[in-house]
Amino acid sequence: MSRVRVLAMLAAVTLVGGVVAVFNMLPASAASCSPAWSATAVYTGGATVSRNGHNYLAKWWTQNEAPPGNTGVWQDQGSCGGSSPQPPTQTGAAGGCSFPAWVQGRNYVTGDIVKFTDGKFYIAEHENPGYSPVISTWYWDPYTCSGSGSTTPPPPSTGSFVVSEAQFNQMFPGRNSFYTYSGLVAALSAYPGFARTGSDDQRKQEAAAFLANVNHETGGLVYVVEQNTANYPHYCDTSQSYGCPAGQASYYGRGPIQLSWNFNYKAAGDALGIDLLHNPNLVQTDSAVAWKTALWYWNTQSGPGTMTPHNAMVNGAGFGETIRSINGSLECGGRNPAQVQSRVAAYQRFVGILGTGVGSGSLSC
Repeated sequence: MSRVRVLAMLAAVTLVGGVVAVFNMLPASAASCSPAWSATAVYTGGATVSRNGHNYLAKWWTQNEAPPGNTGVWQDQGSCGGSSPQPPTQTGAAGGCSFPAWVQGRNYVTGDIVKFTDGKFYIAEHENPGYSPVISTWYWDPYTCSGSGSTTPPPPSTGSFVVSEAQFNQMFPGRNSFYTYSGLVAALSAYPGFARTGSDDQRKQEAAAFLANVNHETGGLVYVVEQNTANYPHYCDTSQSYGCPAGQASYYGRGPIQLSWNFNYKAAGDALGIDLLHNPNLVQTDSAVAWKTALWYWNTQSGPGTMTPHNAMVNGAGFGETIRSINGSLECGGRNPAQVQSRVAAYQRFVGILGTGVGSGSLSC
């Protein structure tokens, strides 16, 4: 539940000759300030920050947009008082281990050291918005701490993509030449946690889940754009303040997850640092951009579901939850079992190619 600022008023009333008198109304002190907003931090939905004496709540993924912003991502939670909490100090008392406890949802920068709920210490190898150290192992590394000092192991190697080019070609033997393996690999830098979080099996399962959904959305990586052209004019939401500058019929489905609607092009472009609102054709002409938009949705959007597809795979919810987040309103709950089974069959085939199992959680939704 999002936090809202409530102005508490102390009031007493008395009835004198039929007239209500109100007195002793004093405002309570302002809410305490959340951690200060940082231009370099990545914020996900539900994160709270403070700036210029106000607290703000992030409604979706955002980076480098100062509150209150102009896209609607920041929700003003009202004024706050006191100084903003600062990042935890990375020092131990008398050379000991007095590092702060890990807090879910708090933004950490490279080098931050925390004590997790398992009693062990971890150091942030990459900036992250409060990912669990025992799940997001690309972002955190174990930290050995003792009273006489501490030692830190070398940063883990990011390695290459868990899907080789040969395996990619095996998965998509009839793919459109637009969907290049090199374009996919180039896009991975936009979301370094993708297919690099958790165990080797979890990483392979996330890659397989992503590619299985992509397979379904594009007919095996064959279609670059939406085939039903009659839908094209429908994807312009004129209620948005920025409108549809590229034209009424310009925001049709494109790319591996068929990005559509002007507000999705705007949000994806803002997240990726690309002006897709004015240049939506980049999603059908630049392979890396196309793959990046698919990874943007996968890693930051929950759609009709309750979590992002990335979180579904790394936190054990299962492949079925990725379907719910992508097209659950049309396919899940028995609405279209054939479409669901198509996605499941592709996932089973892809994890087989990668030499792993289907993982935990439900396959279906």
